[in-house]
Amino acid sequence: MYTLKEAWIKMHGAEPVKDWDGKIYCNETNAAITYRANETHGYMAAYTFTLVKEGWLTIIYNNEELTLRPNDIYMYSPGLPVIIVNASSDYRAICLLADEHVTIESPTVHDLVHIAYAPIVQLHEPKVQLTHEDALRLYDKMCEIRDYLHSDHIYKSKILQMLYAVFLLDLQNAQDKAIPQRMVPQRVEEIFIGFIRLLPLHFAEHHDIGFYAESLHVSPVYLSRVVRQVSGRTVMNYVNQFLTMEASFLLRTSRLSIAQIAERLHFADPASFSKFYSRMKGMSPRMYREKI
Repeated sequence: MYTLKEAWIKMHGAEPVKDWDGKIYCNETNAAITYRANETHGYMAAYTFTLVKEGWLTIIYNNEELTLRPNDIYMYSPGLPVIIVNASSDYRAICLLADEHVTIESPTVHDLVHIAYAPIVQLHEPKVQLTHEDALRLYDKMCEIRDYLHSDHIYKSKILQMLYAVFLLDLQNAQDKAIPQRMVPQRVEEIFIGFIRLLPLHFAEHHDIGFYAESLHVSPVYLSRVVRQVSGRTVMNYVNQFLTMEASFLLRTSRLSIAQIAERLHFADPASFSKFYSRMKGMSPRMYREKI
């Protein structure tokens, strides 16, 4: 999948800030800019937090339509299928993006994954409706991150990491107020979030539920039950979605042969890969590559 820097350059043609390290970015957005995200959504290894200020935005998330309105914050997590379908002409929002690869080992990563998936755990959808006061507080934090990104402060990188951590804590505080009653046991939530943390790291090599269950010290049956209870999806649905997205990304952006892609994604042979891809996308890998 694209790193944050690669996705940004594909959408906009150049880096947003001189000597940008590609770790964190924050910017205001509107309908025209937002539609560009369809080029990389589902192919971007980054967390995105979108706080709506004006108007509305409609997306398809997990095959369901979801409309975002003022004071809603929407959280995109790497590898999930999302399509932006419509936006009002007055749509305005601010987006904070954090690259998955550079944040996965940071001290805030547990908070990051927890916050990104808490609405799904609680409400089966990736958004939270905030109070006006909480929305304003988060907006101010995001603007501060944006301003530091464009500064020449010699400690900019460290300050951005600190501001990002504060943003996550403020967001978790707002979520806890917006979703006061836990709808699933904490252990179930922990197992689901643990699975989500493992998935982007290991999906290419491990296509079976057994690996994830063993890594989380639970049985395959229990892990399957937890994931379905929390998200309404199966473990294999998540794994297959990641495989399909990565395969599509490689077909779109690389010169690897279909046999080489099959090998990289640990399929037994090209025929198995082609059969899988055709089932998931409704066309063979070769047809997909020719189409784009």
